[in-house]
This record gives sequence, structure tokens and C-alpha cells, in this order.
Amino acid sequence: MIVQKYKDMLSGKSVIRQLSEFATARGAEIGYENVFDYSLGNPSVPVPQQFTDKMIEMLQTESSATLHGYSPSLGITKVREAIAASLKERFGIPYTANHIFMASGAAGALAHAFRLVTEPGDEILTFAPFFPEYNPYVNLTGAVLKVVPANTADFQINFEAFEEMISPKTMAVLINTPNNPSGIVYSKETLEKLAAVLTAKSEEYGHDIFVISDEPYREIVFAGVDAPCVSAFYDNTIMCYSFSKSLSLPGERIGYVAINPACKEAETMVVMCGQISRGIGHNCPPSIIQLAVAEVLDLTADLSVYETNMNLIYNELMDLGFTCVKPGGTFYIFPKALEEDAKVFCEKALKYDLILVPADSFGCPGYFRMAYCIDTEKVERSLVALRKFVETEYPNR
Repeated sequence: MIVQKYKDMLSGKSVIRQLSEFATARGAEIGYENVFDYSLGNPSVPVPQQFTDKMIEMLQTESSATLHGYSPSLGITKVREAIAASLKERFGIPYTANHIFMASGAAGALAHAFRLVTEPGDEILTFAPFFPEYNPYVNLTGAVLKVVPANTADFQINFEAFEEMISPKTMAVLINTPNNPSGIVYSKETLEKLAAVLTAKSEEYGHDIFVISDEPYREIVFAGVDAPCVSAFYDNTIMCYSFSKSLSLPGERIGYVAINPACKEAETMVVMCGQISRGIGHNCPPSIIQLAVAEVLDLTADLSVYETNMNLIYNELMDLGFTCVKPGGTFYIFPKALEEDAKVFCEKALKYDLILVPADSFGCPGYFRMAYCIDTEKVERSLVALRKFVETEYPNR
């Protein structure tokens, strides 16, 4: 007998993927250049040339076994050493290789983090708006994801609701800053308050509560915005990182888990990740990609296009009368729809070949997400369609 719960999931496919598939099909009809596809957060800028050069050099000079053989279960040691040194230099936290576990992107890192600190029936809290895939990521481990309602004034943490929802069953808090979908960066004050609440509640409940910090957008931060390192505020922090966005490498599925050295069992937890891999199959990311990223740890792709795109879209939205908190990073913007039902709003937008994602599944009904990781020239053309859509469908806005 096949497993019913996965069969049932077939009727609940990701709305993001559904819209992306629609955009592809529509593009086959009218040319994809004429479809203004803001559905999928797929990086649009090239990888750094240094990464490409390093790949070519290794393929020409290194042995096949080095490049294509299995890595150690925790990752290649010199790669882990390089990541630890980079984190120590950047954030002043004394990471060593013993605090780093190589993973298959941020999703693979999260898969290990959840299993490190929860048993079936335990709870993980996260904050709306949130990445919808957190639901299967957490709930299919046997733990339970609980979503704290959004603070729509600025999309910082809704602490009043958070303190009502936290309980002795809470084993971890999952945060994402810079945030998908809002683009908001949690402030120093927010992180300090979060740490204070968790410290007090850990003492009250008699067990540690961990912060699992999902950080794939850490390097995409806009001018004038401070993006504090989450691990600097709370000892029991598990950093989950991906190079997908910083280096434009989403298809390579490479990232890591970094356990804060101040966590009392940090080194044990890293070794535990190797055992978790035995059960979930997220083991030994490609050796050649591990080696290549280690050579460009402190570089990024040219991320400036995202800020250019954000400003174009944000200014147009403001001119058209939308309500929107200005993003501090990522390549997402999260306006309030011009009617109560964002699904209806986004369906109307399809008539203008605008592919917008309603935010019901992000925990914020009435909002929608635009992933503006597309060419700036296409953004500029899309604004004509956006204005026509709004002025035609909502003339009395």
C-alpha cells in the first residue's frame, strides 16, 4: 500500500510552483519575455566568475576521486575549516570546523536542525509571514509547526502573540531574516527581545529552546539597512545557510549548519547531524561544489540588481496607492492587495500577464508576494502592465 499522506499532498501543491508552471505555459503561447513572472525566487544574476574559474581549474588539475568521490559524512574538513574561519572573521564568533556541518542547501540544513532538537509531538514556532514549505519541512518530521500571527505594521515579531503561544512543548523558534516573503530584516532590538524571552522561558520550562535561523538571504541587504547576525544574540542558535542566493547557485544545493560555539553541546550536535543523515538521505553534498564554494566564501554574485528592481517596484506601488512595508533585503516585496481576497486580486492580474502570488499560504491573507529576481528591463516593462491592471480593475482605489 502506498502512503496516503503523501498522496493527499498531491492535491495541495505549492501555489508558487503552480503559478510558475502557468507562467511557463503562457510563455509558450506569447513568448516568455511577455509574461511578467514574479512567482519563483530563482536567482537571476550570474555566478561570480571566480567560482566558474575555480571549477574549470579543478576539473583540469584535480583527480576524479577528489572531485567526484564521497566526502566525509560531516563534509570536507578543509571546507568546514574555511567556513568557520570566515564566520569568525565576519561575526566575531569563535567557530571552528567542529561547529560546521555541510548540507544540501538551506532545506537540507533545516532538515537536520529540526531533528536535532525535536521529538514527534514537540512544537516549533515561526512568525508570519513565512515560507510555506516550512509546513512540510517541520510537520513531516513528527514535530508540529505553529505560526505566530504577523505584525503587519512593520513585519517585525508580534511579541504579544508570541508570548501567548510559547509553551513547555516549544523546543525551537524558526526565524528567517532577511525574510521571505516580506523582505524585512529583523532589527537588533527585535533579536535582543527574542533572546530575552527565550532565555526566560527556557529557565521557566526547564529545557533549552533553540533558535533555528534560516539565512539564505543573509547577503542580500540594501543600502542603509543593518542586518545583525542572529547567532550573536542567543547562545542556542542553529544557523542554516545556503549559497543559493549569495552566489546564484540554487541548482547546486549547497549550504551548511553552523552551531553557535556557545551552545553547550555544539560539537556533539554537529556529529549528530552525521547520524541524522543516515535516516533522511541528505548526506555528502557534491565534493566538487564544496571545494569550489570554499574558494569564494567572501564573494557574492552582483546582487545590486535586486535593490534596483526593488526601488522601481516599490516606487510604482506607492504611486498606485498600495500599502507596502519597504523591503530591507532579499528579492521579494510584499504589498497588501487592493481587495480583501488576494487570490481574486492575483487571478485578475493574470489577464494582464502579471504572475503574482497570493499570500494566504504565507500566513498573511490579503497580501501578495512579488519575486523580482528578473531582468531590470523586464521589471520596467511590467510596470506598464501593473499600472494598466490597477487603473482598469480598481479605478476607485
